[in-house]
Amino acid sequence: MRHWLREPLIHFFLLGAGLFLLFGWLNRGGFDAPDEIVVDSSQVAQLRSQFQRIWQRPPTEGELAGLVQGWIRQEVLYREGLALGVDQDDPVTRRRIVQKMEFMSDAFVNEEVTDAELQQWLDENAAVYRVAPRHSFHQLYFDPQRHGASLDETLAESLQALKENPTAVTGDPTLLPQSMAAASTGEISRTFGEQFTAALADAPLGIWTGPVQSGYGWHLLRITEKEPARQPALEDVRAAVERDLLAERTRRAGQAYYEALRGRYTVRVSEDVSIALDASMTRQR
Repeated sequence: MRHWLREPLIHFFLLGAGLFLLFGWLNRGGFDAPDEIVVDSSQVAQLRSQFQRIWQRPPTEGELAGLVQGWIRQEVLYREGLALGVDQDDPVTRRRIVQKMEFMSDAFVNEEVTDAELQQWLDENAAVYRVAPRHSFHQLYFDPQRHGASLDETLAESLQALKENPTAVTGDPTLLPQSMAAASTGEISRTFGEQFTAALADAPLGIWTGPVQSGYGWHLLRITEKEPARQPALEDVRAAVERDLLAERTRRAGQAYYEALRGRYTVRVSEDVSIALDASMTRQR
């Protein structure tokens, strides 16, 4: 029974019936007197609440009277606009109505998640949360244009000098960082390029090595620390996992809501329209 109660499709069937009943109740006088505008206590309370939420204080009597007059003005113009059909073929109005219909499904998303559900989501989407390798390193830059034909010789001599004395060479001036600490492969790639980043995987730890090419030139580097890729524990990524799980639930709820509504319609595409539609989405009577 509990499983059935958590099915989004059941929720939407109940929602559809509830909306009709709610709409009829809220508008119980509107059908009999379409030219009558009723300002009741619930409407006034809503206006007061909106004012207080924005201004962090209740409205004065004068302000509340102004709010009511403003609401009446909007209602008059809204009804007259509907009577004139100004809402038809209006893309802005269309989008707003679509958004409100889509938001209705959000109310039926179960936002309570258990550790078991979070762990299952993490296991099924392990690649998304996998922690990329991290490297801490120092690098010295060598400008190909500055050294020209002597670049290879300069790199070889500099590497040998660094092995004998780690501070013997300073490299060429550059805006690139001389060191990065616990940087992910993504961060390193954005700074030095993918070719440079790929070379870090095989570079030895603790000694100067190279030359390594980047999008800017050539480098000698010394890796001081390597952190291999790892799969995080749930507690390390709980917030992200919960956010993504709820986002997926919302997406599925919205899709189920749409499909429940979509089943009430027949879509026909005229023969003179060239468009690719899934056969299951186009039903002929």
